[in-house]
Amino acid sequence: MTEENNMNKDEQIGFHKGSIATLAKEREELVKIVQVVEQIMQAHNESLKKLGVDLEAQAKELQEKMKEEEKSKLDERVA
Repeated sequence: MTEENNMNKDEQIGFHKGSIATLAKEREELVKIVQVVEQIMQAHNESLKKLGVDLEAQAKELQEKMKEEEKSKLDERVA
């Protein structure tokens, strides 16, 4: 019975080690995909800048507008 339990444990250990190895390779591939997507996004951002569109400035404007709206809502609640 002891040998059977050890074999079962050894099989389980092998299964889990194999799973971790497979998942590590999958993670590596996922990182590669994210890097490619990031490069493509940067290329589009550069093209937009050349065309006179500044996404960073637009994002800052939107954040400021949202802060102002939040402040006015807070002022309304206090009043």
